[in-house]
Amino acid sequence: MRSPRTLEVWKLGTVNYLKSLKLQERLVSERKANRIPDTLLSLQHPPTYTLGKRRTDHNLLIPESELTKIGAELHYTQRGGDITFHGPHQAILYPIISLRSIGIGARSYVESLERSMIEFASVYGVKARAGNKCETGVWVGDRKIGAIGVRISSGITCHGLAFNIDPDLKYFEHIVPCGIADKGVTSLRRETDTLLPSEEVIHEQLVSCLAKAFSYDHIVWKQDPSLILDIQEGNK
Repeated sequence: MRSPRTLEVWKLGTVNYLKSLKLQERLVSERKANRIPDTLLSLQHPPTYTLGKRRTDHNLLIPESELTKIGAELHYTQRGGDITFHGPHQAILYPIISLRSIGIGARSYVESLERSMIEFASVYGVKARAGNKCETGVWVGDRKIGAIGVRISSGITCHGLAFNIDPDLKYFEHIVPCGIADKGVTSLRRETDTLLPSEEVIHEQLVSCLAKAFSYDHIVWKQDPSLILDIQEGNK
């Protein structure tokens, strides 16, 4: 009989992308050393485009010099996947968890991330599905509602998923989202007739779906982001 498993969740609000990247790097190191439990960062970013390690710059459809005019940043990362957009009114979850302790591999991990978003969408009557071959993320028909891009190092995960609650979809017009040219992008707001609660409640619901997908028994909510972000500031 396995012992109960706990997921520690930090509710961070809006965080600059580079700051979240450095925070993830520190937490991955701490998780590898077993100094922290499985941890999840729940947050949003200011308007940001990110490219994965394949460096598919051609899928950015405007010059980098134009990004400041639309209030966006561009960052290169070591995650998998292609170019994507992060911004306000998008729920972002970054799991820092040990796949070895759970006993699953990379494919099962990604499938569990997909399953958590599919279950969450169903709460609002939205029928979502995993992507077809060569289509990552979660879709409603041929419109993408949730993106996945992960990195796994020594069995510890970082980066994660982004679910569109009600972002400004015009930002997606400047990229080929996730490198798939003939598909659209959508949001929970567009796909449901249900009145949406506050985004804090939505984030909590998505976290709960993720915890269920990975069979966590308990969620420990961390409400004060300064406790973890201030540590990060001190480590600059």
